[in-house]
Amino acid sequence: MLLKNVLFVANQKATRCDVLVGEKGYSFVTASDEIPADVQTIQADNYLLCPSLADMHVHFRQPGLEYKETIASGNAAAARSGYGLVATMPNLNPVPDTLETIAVQEDCIAKDATITVLPYASITLGRHGETVVDMAALKSHCVGFSDDGSGVQSETIMEQAMQLAARYDCVIAAHCEDNTLLRGGYIHDGEYAKAHGHKGICSESEWGQIARDLVLAEKTGCRYHVCHISTKESVEVIRQAKKRGVKVSCETAPHYLVLSDEDLQEEGRFKMNPPLRAEQDRLALIEGLKDGTIDMISTDHAPHSAEEKSRGLAKSAMGIVGLETAFSIVYTELVEKGIISLEKLVDVMAEAPRRVFGLPSALEEGSFALFELNTPYRIDSANFLSMGKATPFEGWTVKGNCVLNIHKNEKVYEQIG
Repeated sequence: MLLKNVLFVANQKATRCDVLVGEKGYSFVTASDEIPADVQTIQADNYLLCPSLADMHVHFRQPGLEYKETIASGNAAAARSGYGLVATMPNLNPVPDTLETIAVQEDCIAKDATITVLPYASITLGRHGETVVDMAALKSHCVGFSDDGSGVQSETIMEQAMQLAARYDCVIAAHCEDNTLLRGGYIHDGEYAKAHGHKGICSESEWGQIARDLVLAEKTGCRYHVCHISTKESVEVIRQAKKRGVKVSCETAPHYLVLSDEDLQEEGRFKMNPPLRAEQDRLALIEGLKDGTIDMISTDHAPHSAEEKSRGLAKSAMGIVGLETAFSIVYTELVEKGIISLEKLVDVMAEAPRRVFGLPSALEEGSFALFELNTPYRIDSANFLSMGKATPFEGWTVKGNCVLNIHKNEKVYEQIG
């Protein structure tokens, strides 16, 4: 197909151009080029062509929790949404903590993935926080090491893990949560919790462990990535660590950028970990995204069954789905409102994740996506390809629908015409 006057965004630059998309990827068209007579021509003034998106934090639940999500269903949701690469977290059964257990997940990926799905191995055996895994053996089988779903409580164990990660040039991707500060909480310890009689999770349970780990990362020299930050203090301690030259990167999620605890409702689709924080935290996250403290936007796509998410704020499982809303939410709420540029969006959702984790460029491997930017549509979880349906964005009207996704020069999703 020939895309006439499409907006091409890559490497933080935007260009209007004509692009021919064919079996061997895409090429820029000049006035002297001959176009095949049978080519489909699309006047693409309202379209964005960019590197395929990358999400370094998803939960596809297989093996062990297939009633929530599978590699196939998670892959379908990601491909439909413009993603060419996702990294799956290790809170699975079996936990990917040895060559034998990670092979179970690798077999599922080889069978059912049409995009690049990279597993994390756990930091500790069984994710119990007590014994560091054999990183030397596992490093070529994973994108990094994480105990996501729980923080590593022992400073000694985390330092051991970071020493090994530095030795083998691996990434530690940390879910930071101090269990001693949770006190039975399940939403942010803010005004909503006080007004509605809920138990709150204090911000220090997140940023306190980040601060601890940053000292260890500086000491060991390891590559340290902080998962799903949600508080203003987290932004600031990471900002200062970057200024000192610590090898730290971090992510936040769309819901933390556009929602706060002021938006909470008494429904499980508003419950995730970390929780939606205060408005001042949301604003600090936006500033961190704008100034580069926050490197990337990940979804923390965390599907659960309908029953698990039907028990209200207090008793529902923690986690929401995000792949099928992420680009549209960020585009509609941040780009269209002039908060960040489209070039910034493409960087933090497509290019920075690969760059930070040392992964191949999407465009160099022939992976790119096409989004239609002008037509509003309503988010309806009944239409999700993910098995999970819990989203706080149910019913929102947004723009930025993926209509074509090419992965390594193979079409993995199309909705044109």
